[in-house]
Amino acid sequence: MNRSFKQVDVFTRVPFAGNPVAVVLDASGLDASQMQRIANWTNLSETTFVLPPTQPGADYRVRIFTPRAELPFAGHPTLGTAHALLEAGTIVPRDGQLVQECGAGLIALTVSSVDGARQLAFELPTARHELLQPTQVEELASILGTALRDPHPPRRIEVGPIWTVVQLASAEAVLALRPDLARLAELDGRTGSAGVVVFGAQAPGADAAIEVRAFAPAQGIAEDPVCGSGNGAVAAFIRDTGQTGTFGSRFTSAQGVAVGRDGRIALSCDMASGRILVGGCCVSCIEGVVRC
Repeated sequence: MNRSFKQVDVFTRVPFAGNPVAVVLDASGLDASQMQRIANWTNLSETTFVLPPTQPGADYRVRIFTPRAELPFAGHPTLGTAHALLEAGTIVPRDGQLVQECGAGLIALTVSSVDGARQLAFELPTARHELLQPTQVEELASILGTALRDPHPPRRIEVGPIWTVVQLASAEAVLALRPDLARLAELDGRTGSAGVVVFGAQAPGADAAIEVRAFAPAQGIAEDPVCGSGNGAVAAFIRDTGQTGTFGSRFTSAQGVAVGRDGRIALSCDMASGRILVGGCCVSCIEGVVRC
């Protein structure tokens, strides 16, 4: 059966510069094992499969797979899937809003125009925090090859997937990391973390406030080019450690330069409601059919 297929670059306005996601626009009739085989074949960090919604209020349902496993939620696949469906005319926003159904529940999205380009943003699921044990901090420091002495210690943050968030002193320190990925995969397997997200402040005058890198070797992803849920976890970390005075409640994150990409993520923390929005632009790079 021929099924419509798109490959979308997320968190960029320029083709081949963001984080790609494969989108199967009609996955009706496919079972989980077939979806997993297709996701393994695309060999991207995530592949999504669109299905009819089952919950009232949802515009569509999506299942999200890495090359190795299904995820309840992920950021850039959420935006890339919405972009693909909007571009295909399958869905239409209601007052600039969409609702995605996925394993983590219903995810609200906003659709807006920024400088003539469509920008999509999702509302991050409620973040749950857990501090690492001192021995885990020491092990993580050894794996990353850098001291972790910031006044804001690493913590695991659940936003659908669970990310271990680490703050370093600067963007330069983030870009200099050369983690031991085999040891990191083993640690993440023991702790139930999807991976580690590391961030540091950019220099004054840069076009982004922070530089981010995300490592998820336990999921088959050595380094994610531009990670939506990981950046959302960073925003939750900044908000809940009282650092919005430094970075602002609205700021831009840069990610991907370490792997030859150049993504930009718009992050917004509403201090009154507690909502965190993660947004960016998307561009389709491949369109066609997948035979399955």
